Amino acid sequence: MQRVLLTGAAGSIGTFLRRELAGVYDELILADIQPISDLGPGETYLPLDITDADAFTQACAGVDGILHFAGQAGENTWEDIRAKNIDGVYNLFEAARIQGVKRVCFATSNHAVGYYRRDERISVDRKVLPDSRYGVSKAFGEALGAMYAMKHGLGVFMMRIGNVSETPVDRRRLSIWISPRDMAQLCRVGLEHPDIGYEIVFGVSDNVRSFYDNSNAYRLGYKPADSSEDYAEDVLAAEPQADPDDPAEIYQGGAFVSAR
Repeated sequence: MQRVLLTGAAGSIGTFLRRELAGVYDELILADIQPISDLGPGETYLPLDITDADAFTQACAGVDGILHFAGQAGENTWEDIRAKNIDGVYNLFEAARIQGVKRVCFATSNHAVGYYRRDERISVDRKVLPDSRYGVSKAFGEALGAMYAMKHGLGVFMMRIGNVSETPVDRRRLSIWISPRDMAQLCRVGLEHPDIGYEIVFGVSDNVRSFYDNSNAYRLGYKPADSSEDYAEDVLAAEPQADPDDPAEIYQGGAFVSAR
């Protein structure tokens, strides 16, 4: 894996990945609609609007793998979600097909399965239960990626990400948190594993309180270094007791289940 395209490179997760993947690949192409000027060794910046199909196709020329983190992050109007997370995702997979990209690692989300209860522990084999328009768009991305893997032989690695941050900040995130270095390691599994057809994994660290059975990620070689339990005492002490009848407390998706 020599040339890797990172979309959404100016965002928070993209910024973490730049730090954690520095020097790993010969060239890390930082694609974003927002300018990036603080380039490090082996980084190049490419302005990219993912809703522009032709531009996306050009961006994928000569690329070995794609880390797709661009798009609408969080709940919004259907018009905005459709443009970035439906049309933009179609542009991603079609561009990868046209240019013969070997591997696409896709940032899907815990919100594709956000309507499972918090007292359930789910695996990737469970059906999607989106909690929001945003979650629906991520479920769409998973389905589209499956079609491109089966029909066109594209290697597709779906990462249902919980929350990427330096530390977990609340009770729910104790169950879904992933550290930046674990996020980067999971991306490397997706890019570098020799036998990826179509796989779904959960993007979480080794969390004792996890909602997820992440055995598929472990089978592929993921070995998370961090655990939210290291922060649990402080997080729980700082958080007031929530209403147990609040749907945001009942379901894994949290506040997304209540968003309108």
